[in-house]
Amino acid sequence: MENSEVRHVTDSRVLAALAHPLRRRLMDVLKVYGPSTVGQLAERTGQAPANVSHHLKVLAVAELVDEAPELARDRRERWWRLRNRGVRWSQTDFDGDPAARAAADAANSLNLDRHVALVRDWHAAPDEVHAAWGDGPFSTDRWLHLTPEELAELEREVTALFTRWAERPVPDDGRRREPVFLFAHGVPGQP
Repeated sequence: MENSEVRHVTDSRVLAALAHPLRRRLMDVLKVYGPSTVGQLAERTGQAPANVSHHLKVLAVAELVDEAPELARDRRERWWRLRNRGVRWSQTDFDGDPAARAAADAANSLNLDRHVALVRDWHAAPDEVHAAWGDGPFSTDRWLHLTPEELAELEREVTALFTRWAERPVPDDGRRREPVFLFAHGVPGQP
């Protein structure tokens, strides 16, 4: 079963494992759909099973995913699951080592690229897809004047809100629910 804890990553080797587009996507698929076989992951990502298997092994070495042999129907079927609900890291944990900082920077860059790509894909979707969602999809931004402590407090509040929605029991009301991606960044900047 997936751990409910968010793992705080302090090992640059783990970030190096995360800093790959397919591995990042595999973790997203496991987060959205739960434990899956290599075949299911290959189908959902459009990748060859051998490629998916290789990248799952890299994620396993980094202790980001685990095999779930109890789900297999036979010895040939291999199931995988996330080890933790999520991962997070702080740039400051890697400031003392240039190579580690480069891995953290690469993981951050890939993460942001993935976030933006998902939003761009939505905007490129056909009109009928947009019409099906009505006024649901949204974008919002604000400029705030905050101290570092206030920004940390805001992050805790936003994270708690996202967590509440992510962990809520899904109503059994017969309505179809699709995966929806949300992200937030709060960073100092100049207009």
